[in-house]
Amino acid sequence: MKGLVLSGGAGTRLRPITHTSAKQLVPVANKPVLFYGLEALREAGIEDVGIVVGDTRAEIEAAVGDGARFGLRVTYIPQEAPLGLAHAVLIAEDFLGDSPFVMYLGDNLLKEGVTRFVRRFDESRPDALILLQSVADPSAYGIAELDGAGRVARLVEKPSEPRSDLALVGVYLFTPAVFASVKTITPSARHELEITDAIQDMVDRGLRVEAHRVTGWWKDTGKLEDMLEANRLVLSTLTADLRGTLVDTTVEGPVQVGAGSVLTRCTVRGPAVVGADCRISDAYLGPYTSLSDGVVVEHAEIEHSIVLDRSRICHLGARMTDSLVGKDVVIAHSEAKPVAYRFMVGDASQIGIL
Repeated sequence: MKGLVLSGGAGTRLRPITHTSAKQLVPVANKPVLFYGLEALREAGIEDVGIVVGDTRAEIEAAVGDGARFGLRVTYIPQEAPLGLAHAVLIAEDFLGDSPFVMYLGDNLLKEGVTRFVRRFDESRPDALILLQSVADPSAYGIAELDGAGRVARLVEKPSEPRSDLALVGVYLFTPAVFASVKTITPSARHELEITDAIQDMVDRGLRVEAHRVTGWWKDTGKLEDMLEANRLVLSTLTADLRGTLVDTTVEGPVQVGAGSVLTRCTVRGPAVVGADCRISDAYLGPYTSLSDGVVVEHAEIEHSIVLDRSRICHLGARMTDSLVGKDVVIAHSEAKPVAYRFMVGDASQIGIL
């Protein structure tokens, strides 16, 4: 079995972060989202993985390399534009050949991994196996409708009037039978080849499509709220690991501090993670906070937030929470007169002011 990981999307819902960074490389608990998927595939015994890449190809390749660090052999498959999940399958046919495969969306996180589903696929030998989970807003997802016997009856992409709350999780298992379907379907109203349409074609052709419900958590990290929630869920499994230097600092709960980091006169309440070579002083770090490498925090309070590499947060007048801060950002109180707000803000940014 092979793996197909999709990492070609534009990440418009995470702008401005994704103006300069691939959405699949935004870290959750200080690890890029993409890496969780690659590790899950390797844990399931898969070694050959194709990664579909788009405009951020160079960044993805720099981060993943040849895949050896994950125990994988990686092949990069360029996609001219984000033309749909089924289009990604179509252009990967030469790589996949006659092998069954797992398709894994590179911005998704699945707590239980994929090992159980790969094993089930090997045992049951369906033509396709889809994963489902109940969601609060079905109109935002591809939705599956099951018949009275639990068989897949109908799939609809982002229905305006959903008849089911079962969303397709971003992991699919297929045999090569799917190629005939992706070659048959036509672009949707949003000009994409939808994987839901391809799976529906497989159902219509009388092929066996199995559905399994995901019992653990699943997160599509395409939005800020989901990214923060994924960070919270992963940090909830954290174990303590203090490699940096703590001076007059109180640590409560599971906290990780990277090598070379120095925390002075701080209170840290876990679960929280501080990367390498950070400088934190006279600060409070609350639960579900992730600081990447080289971050500086002085006279500030932060919780339930993600701060990326080399950013500096100093002398804030209120606690920062529910935030995603990009790389090399400076957020600081200014003593300049007259008293006024002063910003340099990129496209599609959001700023909340009390």
